[in-house]
This record gives sequence, C-alpha cells and structure tokens, in this order.
Amino acid sequence: MIKVSIIAVGKIKEPAFIEAAKEYEKRLGAFCELSVVEIKPARLPEDPSEAEISAALKSEAAAILSKIPDNAAVYPACIEGRRFSSEAFAAEIENRTAEGKQLCFIIGGSHGLYEEVKKRGVRISFSDMTFPHRLFRIMLLEQIYRAFMINAGAKYHK
Repeated sequence: MIKVSIIAVGKIKEPAFIEAAKEYEKRLGAFCELSVVEIKPARLPEDPSEAEISAALKSEAAAILSKIPDNAAVYPACIEGRRFSSEAFAAEIENRTAEGKQLCFIIGGSHGLYEEVKKRGVRISFSDMTFPHRLFRIMLLEQIYRAFMINAGAKYHK
C-alpha cells in the first residue's frame, strides 16, 4: 500500500478541525497508509526579531528533516510553491507512486519553513493567500483524497 506522511509544525486543537481531519484520514485509509507527524513549534517571544524567527525555523527544520521517510517524494508547502490543478496533482501523485516513492507533505508553522526544508522537494502552494496551518492541513488532506479518487476514476471530482 502507498505510504503518505504529513509532517506538520503544531497540533490541531479545535474540535471541528480535528473531526474534519479524522474524516479525511478515514477516507484515505482505503488508498494509502497515512501517518501524521506533529512537530512541536519552537518557542518565540511575543514580538520576535528576524534573527529569533530564523533560529526558530532552523530548529523546527532539524526536527522536520529527521522525520522525512527514506525514498520519499517531498512536498513542502509554501506560498512560492508550484500550483497544481486537482488533475495535475493527481497525476503527480500517480507518477511518484508508480516510481515506488512514498509521499511526504510538509506544513510549516506560523512563520513558514526554513529554506533547507523547502529545498528538499517540489514546493507546493494552494494560493497566494496565507492559511492557518490547521485549515491548510484539512485542505491538503482533502486534495490528497481527491487525487486518489481522480486516479481511481471515481465520481468524487467534478
């Protein structure tokens, strides 16, 4: 079975988001072995300097990089990333899994991702807009599910 991992900085705490994530995780169980790894965000002061933010991102990067599976196609989410249509995203997933790759998606915290993490794979973006990580995680889970449904020829995608 295809292995898919999501590495996310931070936890989802709100019940509505937890339930939405559980629903998509359940649906994805038919297509893949999904793991979600939550990285504890680095602590920052109320009004951090650029140097403090950089140090925090570097610390989070070390934790993220240590959790990326071997033989994974890596997809860091960042605003400057590549945008895919749902069909192109499905094709990307199909192509990487046909190569025997695991899939690893990375979601940063409120200050994004350290450059070293972004360089690890194909940067992806869903919009020029910025989304809270808890909402983006649901959007990502839904798009991964949609991709599997498209690849299965199901009618979920219209």
